Amino acid sequence: MNLAKRPGAFRAAIALAAITLGLAVCAQAQTYTTLANFDGYNGGSPGYGSLFQAADGNYYGTTPYGGTHSRGVFFEVTPSGELTDIYDFCSLTQCTDGGAPWLPPVLGTDGNFYGITDLGGNSEHAGTIYKMTPTGKLTTLYSFCPTSPCNDGKYPIGLVQASNGNFYGVAANYGVNNNGTIFELSKAGVFTVLYSFCSQANCADGAEPYSGLMQASNGKLYGTTQEGGIYNRGTVYEISPAGQFRTIHSFCAEPTCADGDAPYAGLVEGANGNLYGTTFYGGADSLGTVFEITAAHRFIPLHSFDNTDGSCPTSALILASDGNLYGTTSSDSTDGGTIFQITGAGEFHSLYIFCTCTGANPFDALLQATDGTFYGTTGSGGTSNDGTIFSFSTGLGPLVETVPTAAKIGARVIILGNNLAGSTAVSFNGTASSFTVVSNTAITATVPTGATTGTISVTTATGTLNSNPAFQVLQR
Repeated sequence: MNLAKRPGAFRAAIALAAITLGLAVCAQAQTYTTLANFDGYNGGSPGYGSLFQAADGNYYGTTPYGGTHSRGVFFEVTPSGELTDIYDFCSLTQCTDGGAPWLPPVLGTDGNFYGITDLGGNSEHAGTIYKMTPTGKLTTLYSFCPTSPCNDGKYPIGLVQASNGNFYGVAANYGVNNNGTIFELSKAGVFTVLYSFCSQANCADGAEPYSGLMQASNGKLYGTTQEGGIYNRGTVYEISPAGQFRTIHSFCAEPTCADGDAPYAGLVEGANGNLYGTTFYGGADSLGTVFEITAAHRFIPLHSFDNTDGSCPTSALILASDGNLYGTTSSDSTDGGTIFQITGAGEFHSLYIFCTCTGANPFDALLQATDGTFYGTTGSGGTSNDGTIFSFSTGLGPLVETVPTAAKIGARVIILGNNLAGSTAVSFNGTASSFTVVSNTAITATVPTGATTGTISVTTATGTLNSNPAFQVLQR
């Protein structure tokens, strides 16, 4: 378990491999468009996570490399492909503002952005948690390892804002058992370690997480570790916001690791309430898998990659508005990677093969924006071989998305969409809500009395837009 002890060692190795790949043969494009190219100066080699859409209708993300100080950038890209750097990391003396943001921030319920950096911060350079305004003003909320021996962890990965308004994430290394932690940052800025990995004998509870957390509709948080577990091949785990932890699955439980090996990506909840994820290795050809975990914690292998349909996925799946799951693989038989679709029943379809001419090696998850189109980044390829931003359309129609996706009666919700000006009604699963049209791409609404879990619908001048995923109405 020494690889991840070095900051970003695995991630840097993958990025270097991507940059040195030879030219791959381009697959015939469907509706794939390269929106922008990274060139090192404006960022380079986007990492994990995904782009996200903000209230202005534009998309935002980070790169761990490139920029003025070569420590990564926070960028904005318009749907037409205009790319702008909002913030260059390591702009302050000794990188006290952080560096190497491997995952993009999340859009908070207050309209600001919240994220992590893998390096920088205080003198230990163990990473930070930050808040950034839409105009690019950065505030460091927490610097990891304020005192030796770094019991809070080092090298944080991702944030999620849970339904209680607090933020949760993981640190890849250190902690009291030197194998990573799960942490909470309250709305008031109080940092708490909820769990230290390798607390059980032989790290049966998991070790060295490389992906962030997600909150399921049952209110619990779920994640993966790339090492540890009964067979030392990674785990899936569950933790409550109060810190109650349990391991759900240890990988390599089946002969030749047919169930998967080393999950580097996080999880997503499907339309049926089950969890879905990927592993980097394992499966019939040791090239990665897609798996499902039911509400009763039954593990179901769904697909084994064989290189012709992709290999070695590093990104989480997403649930799209058609009810299917979409994802990417970082490589394939031409070393470019793929976009794929898989149904909840495990029916698999390859949709696109990447190449260095238009971008290759997508390490991050896709974003389905409110125009129905998928957006993402590649870690290499493009005009400077520093990666690209792309769009990929499968013909899905427009929708609305909410921040947050779960809240109590009376809570304020941001609704993101397109062509929202002139909207005449908003309803939560059929119950009318009071609302304010903020702009053509954002509405604020109040969860109405009597609302139940289900679809949020917005009546616009051109038709009705429905939310994806379903909105969860929480009990008081």
